[in-house]
Amino acid sequence: MFELSQLRCFVAVAEELHFGRAAERLHLTQPPVSRQIQVLERVLDVALLNRTSRAVRLTPAGRRFLVEARRILRLADEAAATARRVAAGEAGSVTLGFTAASAYRTLPDLVRAARRRLPEADILLKEMVSAAQAEALGAQAIDLALMRPPLPAAGDASLRIARETLLAALPDDHPLAAGASVTAEALAAEPLIAYAPDEARYFHDLVDDYFAEAGLTPRTVQHLAQIHTILSLVRSGLGLALVPDSAASLRVAGVTLRPLVPVPRRPVELHLVWRRSNDNPLIPILAELAGTLDGSMPELN
Repeated sequence: MFELSQLRCFVAVAEELHFGRAAERLHLTQPPVSRQIQVLERVLDVALLNRTSRAVRLTPAGRRFLVEARRILRLADEAAATARRVAAGEAGSVTLGFTAASAYRTLPDLVRAARRRLPEADILLKEMVSAAQAEALGAQAIDLALMRPPLPAAGDASLRIARETLLAALPDDHPLAAGASVTAEALAAEPLIAYAPDEARYFHDLVDDYFAEAGLTPRTVQHLAQIHTILSLVRSGLGLALVPDSAASLRVAGVTLRPLVPVPRRPVELHLVWRRSNDNPLIPILAELAGTLDGSMPELN
């Protein structure tokens, strides 16, 4: 099979129609150029050039081969350039898992920053609960995970990229919505839409801990998994709820969010998690971008 160096010599001679000028263009002497084309013609078993003491002309086969040789060299150059861009983290693809709640604020900000910094990269998004992301990281089905604690053993590298507090969610026409804040005691006296312990364990434990620290037991009427569903039912008047501050991005009509008194001791955290053994060059770039999203200092593990 012929080599790219032979094609480059042929294209240079075919375009210059002069061995001396072609050799100068390639920064070679004339004998190596002549030998490369002779080898190419032997490999192809066809004459590409008609040579005389006065001129060089392309044969019909040479004219057709010139078109294909240019195409092959262009593809080879493009492939090399693509490989260099991927190695530098300027191109390629990365798969990012995310929880539904992270899509309220953090995910859009991260994707926007990534598209600006990495216009040639493909970011494949997969919505998954944190437990499913942990499994996917272990199975190498995703490269990165936007997830809640506890962090899985499979993800041995992590970056805390967001910390926020819980807020009280109330119907607009509820008496407590008229105040600047809502106390834990007032909330405990109202019906509460809580988080399902099997599908939203992290938020379930945050809410339980908040009331337990205040020495209160809430009047739970429903256990649900998705924050947008909980807010819709708050609007219906079924009960009140505790939601992360980022839920304000949903702008659910008929629902008011108010600060809690006392302020919850445990913040709502979101982490970017990956495997140290994953050599995808886009991972450190996305981690760097993610670390700039939160106003507080991120914690790198």
